Amino acid sequence: MPFYKNIDPNTTAGRRTIERLLALRRQLDAEVPPKTAERSILLATWNIREFDSPAYGDRIPESFYYIAEIIARFDLVAVQEVRQDLRALNRLMDILGGNWDCLFSDVTEGAQGNGERMAFLFDKRRVQTGGLASQLVLPPLESKGPDGKTVYQPATQVVRTPLMVGFKTGWTDFILTTVHILYGEDKAESPERVEEIRQVAQALKRRSEDPFEWSRNLILLGDFNIFAPTDLTMKMITDAGFIVPPELQQLPSNVQQNKFYDQIAFRVRPGRFSTTGKAGVFNFYKTVFTPQDEKLYAPEMGEGYRKASDGKPRKNPSLYYLNFWRTYQMSDHLPMWVEIRVDFSEEYLQRKLQPPA
Repeated sequence: MPFYKNIDPNTTAGRRTIERLLALRRQLDAEVPPKTAERSILLATWNIREFDSPAYGDRIPESFYYIAEIIARFDLVAVQEVRQDLRALNRLMDILGGNWDCLFSDVTEGAQGNGERMAFLFDKRRVQTGGLASQLVLPPLESKGPDGKTVYQPATQVVRTPLMVGFKTGWTDFILTTVHILYGEDKAESPERVEEIRQVAQALKRRSEDPFEWSRNLILLGDFNIFAPTDLTMKMITDAGFIVPPELQQLPSNVQQNKFYDQIAFRVRPGRFSTTGKAGVFNFYKTVFTPQDEKLYAPEMGEGYRKASDGKPRKNPSLYYLNFWRTYQMSDHLPMWVEIRVDFSEEYLQRKLQPPA
């Protein structure tokens, strides 16, 4: 469990943090399966908004405790929007404690990279790294020249380079690839977004067909900026042979819960990897930074709560709290999770009893 030794119960903020953590635990108990089962693990993906960006300031201390409490309920979490400055990630890891570890990518250079990293946080008691760790580089494009010889041209790389890591747990090994796909135009099927998803999914498809790949079980997860499951953006994932389990297919993951930005998709060996049917999106705003908490945080929000950037009084300060300030404390995305079965010893023993073919 996370470490809470630095919470001071003698302060207003400290008591509020303790009370909210207890409520958050009750919500997690009700909505997320326990981690005690040896036959499964809990995998999650979470875009933690601007974690932490100098443009929007540091999170207040209690936010880190809430984020840690949520992450600690899972075994392995892919995190997007970790920033170049690692202070926020290091602070989170300190709270999670020595049973947790993390791997993170380098920052993708260029303005569109937005100074972001990808990261995997994992409970070492439940999950181990398998040796493979890489950022996904798209292969060169092949074509035929006038003389009939193959010509290779560099591919346009993904704006925020995906992170790809091999993990082992129980009888199972798998490769996780996490993405934060370019948003592009503000519409459902932005051409740049569609093309990035297509390139990533097809590159991973080819890897899954390579007999020398570290694992033939591939999981593609993260923030795809998909508006709806019927969009071309989703089709780019499924056309590459990735399957989104039925229990995940109708789960919007933004705060308004009207967009399907985040996804967890599988391209795995039949009979050697499966989900349990349990999955969800965890809406922490039922418990922390609720609409009813607005006035409690007015001192923390400062002048931005009362005045707009032009200095004029805000017509509706509540919208600033609901749609802006609290989403930079927690996130504008909700963590998506799925339970994965990792023990196939029963099937293995049954196969041993079968007569030779």
